[in-house]
Formats: sequence, C-alpha cells, structure tokens
Amino acid sequence: MNFAMALDYQSCIDCKACEVACKEENGVQLGADKQRIWVTQSEKSIFGEPFVVLHPSQCNHCQDAPCVDVCPTGASYFAIGGIVMSNKETCILCRGCMEACPYDARFVDDTHVAVDKCTFCYDTRIVKGEMTTACQATCPTKVRLFGDLDDEEGELVQLLKHRKFYVLKENEGTVPKLFYLLPEHDMNYAMNSVNEETNIYTWDEFKPLIEKAKTKRSSQWQDIQ
Repeated sequence: MNFAMALDYQSCIDCKACEVACKEENGVQLGADKQRIWVTQSEKSIFGEPFVVLHPSQCNHCQDAPCVDVCPTGASYFAIGGIVMSNKETCILCRGCMEACPYDARFVDDTHVAVDKCTFCYDTRIVKGEMTTACQATCPTKVRLFGDLDDEEGELVQLLKHRKFYVLKENEGTVPKLFYLLPEHDMNYAMNSVNEETNIYTWDEFKPLIEKAKTKRSSQWQDIQ
C-alpha cells in the first residue's frame, strides 16, 4: 500500500468542517489556530474581475520526506503505507522537522509539548482497517479522496487516471502525495489557480516519480500496529 490523497479544490466552500473534524478526531484543541489541516485563500484580480481561490492543505506525506531525515531521535518516521508520522513521546522539540518541511505543515502541540502534524488518521482509523480520514468523511462537498496508489482499480487511482493534477512546491524534490485536481469545466478558474511554473500531470506521467521514490524509501517504513 501507498497512501495518498486527491483534492478537488474547486469544490471547497471553506466551511471549516474538515478542520473541526480533524481536531476532534486527533485531540487538537478546538478553537486553536494551530492545526493539522487548513484552507488558504488567494485573492486575485484579472482584468478588474476579482476572484478567490480556496486551497485546502495539510502534510503532503512526501514520498521522499526531508523531515524524516533531519530528526535526531527518530520521532519523525514513515509508517507502513508511506505515511509520515510524528511521535510525541520521542520528540525533543528541536524543531528541525518544522524547518525542513517545505509546506509549513507542522506545529508545536502545547498540550503534549511536541511537534504535531496530519497523519492521515493513521493511528485512529487506518490501523483499524478503515479507508477514510476524518476530513474526507466530514467534507460536505467531497473535496478529498484518500486511497491507495498501489491499487490500480481503486477509486483514487481511477480518479487520477481521469483528471489532470499538480503537486505543490515540486522543485523541492520531495515527491508529495497530495494531488490537486485541475478544474475540468472552468478553464478560467483552472488558469487562475496555478502559475506559469506549475507542471500539470497525468497519472501515467507522475506514477514513475512515485515508484522511484517508493523504491528509495520503503525500506524505512515501520509497522506501528
């Protein structure tokens, strides 16, 4: 298995249900600004026409994660399925992982005095055999789809085979596993939500990058059940 998530970001309505569900599921204090997932807003204007692009985001669970490399205690590690984890018991708050993360996806959890981040609900759902995350299950507009990249017949890969997508900060070389689905029926929205440097992929084009990075890193995956 190789877990990942696709985000149909044009469908996001910024209702915050995903953020609240994530906090409730994972013990992050309700009302706190620090959180595992979030939605950013980009306000732009083209020829006098204002528009807003909503971008849901979280840890990208990079296939080649730099946060794992810099951790001196092994608190940042790969779980089975390539999910990047953070162990609160062995974290010494050196913040090296926070500096190494290109996506600013980690924060200090004041309750546990340790670094925290999205885990794709690995310890609350995935190890119990569930194949959904709290944010996916809660979203009223079905923005997120969590799944297994190794399952060619699964819903996630089938979606990626039919939709073009991009990943964030590709130049960091981390091979992220959040796939942003390019809007299909609104080319203005699609064009306005990417920049000139954004590479748009098909699954056949991106799959070799995933497979190469998995070959490099999968020996580090740990079974924490």
